[in-house]
Formats: sequence, C-alpha cells, structure tokens
Amino acid sequence: MDGVLHVSGQGIPGADDGIARLRERGHRLRFVTNNTTRARATLAAELRALGIELEDDELQTTPLAAARTLKGKRVLALTMQAILEDLEGIELVGEGADAVLLGGADETEETGRVFSYMNLARAFSELQAGAELYCLHKNRWWQTLRGPLLDAGAFVAGLEYAADIEATVLGKPSLAYFEAALEAIDADPERTWMVGDDLEVDIAGAQRFGMRTVLVRTGKFRPDDLDRSAVVPDIVISSIALLPDWLERAG
Repeated sequence: MDGVLHVSGQGIPGADDGIARLRERGHRLRFVTNNTTRARATLAAELRALGIELEDDELQTTPLAAARTLKGKRVLALTMQAILEDLEGIELVGEGADAVLLGGADETEETGRVFSYMNLARAFSELQAGAELYCLHKNRWWQTLRGPLLDAGAFVAGLEYAADIEATVLGKPSLAYFEAALEAIDADPERTWMVGDDLEVDIAGAQRFGMRTVLVRTGKFRPDDLDRSAVVPDIVISSIALLPDWLERAG
C-alpha cells in the first residue's frame, strides 16, 4: 500500500488504473499492509478515495493479525489510538501485562506521545516481569512527501536490546502474515506475485515463502539499495501501473 499505491495519501500515478486492469484480467488480489496508524475500514476508504476499487475484507492489516494472535491476553499496547477498534478481544492494560505490543509510527505528533520515554520504560518493566514482546512490524523507516521518516522498528530494537528479548513480528515479513494472504485468495506461493517497494520487508519476506516478487521504483525504492543488496526481485518496474501489461507479455 504505502509506497506502492500512494505516498502520504497522494496516489501513485496510474495505480488506480493498474489495479482495475488486474481485476479485469482475472487476477485475484489481496492488499497487504504494515500500516498501523488507522483502522482497516479507514484505510480501505482512503484507497477508494484515490480511485482504487476494493472491499474492506480484501485489505489485510497487522492490527487484525494482532487481535487473532493475542485474543484473551492482557496487553500493554503502544499503538496509535485509531487502531484500537481493530484490537477486539484483547484486554488493554497499563500493568500486569501478558504481552507488550508495539505499533507503528505516523506523521503526527501522536507518535511522540505513544513512544515517549515513560511509555517505553513502562513497556521495559513489563518485559522484565515476564511479558512477551510483539510488534505489528519492525520497519526501520518509511517514505513520506517530506522524505524518509523514522519508523517504530527503532523502538522495537531498543526494547529487544534492553530486555534481552526477541520480538514476534506479526506483519510483514513474517511467514504467517504472507500465509494468511495466500489462504485468503486460495493461491499457491509459486503462482503468486508480491508487489512491494521494500527489498527487505516485501521482497525478501515473500521470497522466503516461495512467492514471486515485483519491486516497484516508487515509495522507499532506492537504486543504491538494489545495487548493494543480495536480494534479487524477479522483476523491477517503474510502478504498479505497468504491472498488468508486463504480466500479459510474460504470458
């Protein structure tokens, strides 16, 4: 989504037409995102406002994955307020937690409140007392219209270091997240294309699950990263707008 269909809410030129043509040609689609700043219904509505056709249940988000994994647990959640409606079944607590859950950052001042020193110190105390550490994703940064911004992966790594613990990643690039996407569209990995702008999270993660990969030169894409990386996508294209024609030529 972010970086493939839009950047900071501004649509990638031709992305809406590209999605429409993929549907017309019979491709089954699943929209898979690590965005943790808004509820699924809001994210889906924002995509429709950009001209991209999708139903809410075609969009797979990490808060919903967290709700399934942590259902019934007492959870200290450092997340954006807007996603709380998607954490149904989780008991949110300030202490005595079974698990600590970190969400992602956004472009507003709310990020500074969520990931304050006092909140991170509280999370550290819960981990020291035996709580497990989960994160919606572990992205280092993401691309905005203002340029690259630090993402919550830095805070996850800090808690891992301080508490000498490893976080369970619920979103991309976890195999469980890709597996859920394939199950939703009844698809085999080797016949499925993952389209992303992030070599590490999107491309390498999908390749570990046996999927074919498309790297787009939008969003987080940096030519130097591609030159230096050992990760080799199956194809690299300028944007998702070109994908329908490429797939048709490839047969």
